[in-house]
Amino acid sequence: MAYPSGPPPAPPAQSLGSTNTVFITETRFDLSYIVTPPGIIKAVLVVLNLLCFTCVEASAFRSNGRGVYFVFVSLVGLACTGGLLLMYLYHVVEKYHNFKWLKVEMVGCVVLTFLNLIAATMAVAFGNAAYSAAGFFGYLAMVLYGVDAFLKAKALKAGELAQGSRVHTKQTHITTPPALP
Repeated sequence: MAYPSGPPPAPPAQSLGSTNTVFITETRFDLSYIVTPPGIIKAVLVVLNLLCFTCVEASAFRSNGRGVYFVFVSLVGLACTGGLLLMYLYHVVEKYHNFKWLKVEMVGCVVLTFLNLIAATMAVAFGNAAYSAAGFFGYLAMVLYGVDAFLKAKALKAGELAQGSRVHTKQTHITTPPALP
């Protein structure tokens, strides 16, 4: 059948559905975050930062400039990572979902990766056993901060949420072209 007035009508259009984002804006304690990969990484980083701090503070050379810098990096990492872990556990991140959490976390993880690299290298170069142990834990923290930064960059690229859920509803709408005269 030919269409003398122009091209044939377009085939029926189908909509694939819609996506709704759901945020619960009440703060509540929820331990389910701890078993997710980012939650495990944050919990291990809190322990590693505590170990780094303890190793240097237990040393006889804790007031050395290297030790002071290492303690500073460990405490900054502990405060940032521990604070974020608490905010995720209490769903503060979900409550303030308009803030760019993933981007801020990614930048923070990159900065802490380099700070731990410098601090651990300085500690290992000192030659003291306590500093060497602290340097080992510092290198582990550096690797985990790097992995966390990579995961945050990947999540940003995929358009994921820091916390909350997306509900996918699948509704198919079929639009038929108008009847021919």
